[in-house]
Amino acid sequence: MKEKVVKLMNDNPVARWSALVLIALMMFFGYMFVDVMSPLKTLVEGARGWNSGVFGTYAASEYILNVCGFLIIAGIILDKMGIRFTGTLSASLMVIGAAIKFIGISDWFQTTGMAEWLNSWWTAMPASAKMASLGFMIFGCGCEMAGTTVSKSIAKWFKGKEMALAMGLEMAIARLGVFAVMWIAPIIATKFGSNGMQSIVAPVAFCGALLCIGLLFFLIFCTMDRKFDKQLVAAGMATEEKSPEDEFHLSDLGKIFSSKMFWIVALLCVLYYSAIFPFQRYAPNFLEVTLNVSAETGAKLFSVFPILAMCLTPVLGIFLDHKGKGASMLMVGAIIMIVCHLSFAFLLPVFPKQWLAVLLIVVLGVSFSLVPAALWPSVPKIIDEKILGSAYCLIFWVQNLGLCFVPLLIGKVLDATGGYVAPMVIFSSFGVLAFIFSLMLKVEDRKKGFGLEEPNIKK
Repeated sequence: MKEKVVKLMNDNPVARWSALVLIALMMFFGYMFVDVMSPLKTLVEGARGWNSGVFGTYAASEYILNVCGFLIIAGIILDKMGIRFTGTLSASLMVIGAAIKFIGISDWFQTTGMAEWLNSWWTAMPASAKMASLGFMIFGCGCEMAGTTVSKSIAKWFKGKEMALAMGLEMAIARLGVFAVMWIAPIIATKFGSNGMQSIVAPVAFCGALLCIGLLFFLIFCTMDRKFDKQLVAAGMATEEKSPEDEFHLSDLGKIFSSKMFWIVALLCVLYYSAIFPFQRYAPNFLEVTLNVSAETGAKLFSVFPILAMCLTPVLGIFLDHKGKGASMLMVGAIIMIVCHLSFAFLLPVFPKQWLAVLLIVVLGVSFSLVPAALWPSVPKIIDEKILGSAYCLIFWVQNLGLCFVPLLIGKVLDATGGYVAPMVIFSSFGVLAFIFSLMLKVEDRKKGFGLEEPNIKK
């Protein structure tokens, strides 16, 4: 008797790529809101009495609750309640946080009793900054939770298909949000006048409205995902209720923490990203000082870095889906990063040429494409699906710890040495350690056969 083949929603390319677009746009709008205030720093300082220290505290508030343990809770929620509940919660938290931030910087709030009370303590931090920071903390919880939910959603919808390409495209779309807001926020601010808080409130309100649209998009995705789950149940590939063996338990966190593979991936992640994101904070100034150019020119020179990574990551995802070599890509990415940072430290100061700087930045962008393209699709291969959400969140938590403390370390080293050689050597040392952990990952893959070097799409 011929066995009946059941066609699922994710077997339809239009359905699965539509699902990807819906959740990727939610992250696109989230990344826009993350940096909506960055190009408006001078305006908010003049209108609300902030200074660089206040602005820095506000910017850091996005990570505070995540580092204090919220990401661990988010992982438990994701594995316990599923992607639909968690995604809706995370998108809602982003909207709520955005609303609080909008209220905090509004003219109306400054006249309230709440603002008067907030101004009565910790006077170095204005009431508007305290309220904006509170909103940004709540938004940050939602944004990081959404990132892990999206990763698990892609792993579900693209299992056995173009998973690496899908994750690469999602990352590319999210990064595009940063570039979009760098252009859009100043345009909106100028439209509403160069003076007064309307020029600040309007961009925040615009991006907040986009977050509401992102929530709506995710609710549409939930409808699709609910139908997909019903198909899986009908096909006998899932059950309406999880069995005790498949149900997530708090004790499963112990399995994650005791997993050698988890720690290899988590430490590889924090070491690699600690040599990238903190470097981005200082790169324009590094180029300004090293090449003796203006700050604007330094920023423009460095702008090619994320643009190239955004374009290359999906391409590398296609290669990973069809050819594999995930662990090898991680090793190559780490080697490229080491060479680039050492060249920034010792070669560029000797030959301070703009073309050389751009070449090194472009090559570093290749590294930033190789590692994320290979790293995130590898996690579902080494972690049980029922604890995948917690694993992603715990990896993000370890990463957030590094992203909080490494910039402080680099700042102190800069103050102590007065130059960028030592910071670049530190970044290079992170690259060396990242290479060691990527090598360990490849060795473990050969021993246990996780399939990191194999393609995602089987012929």
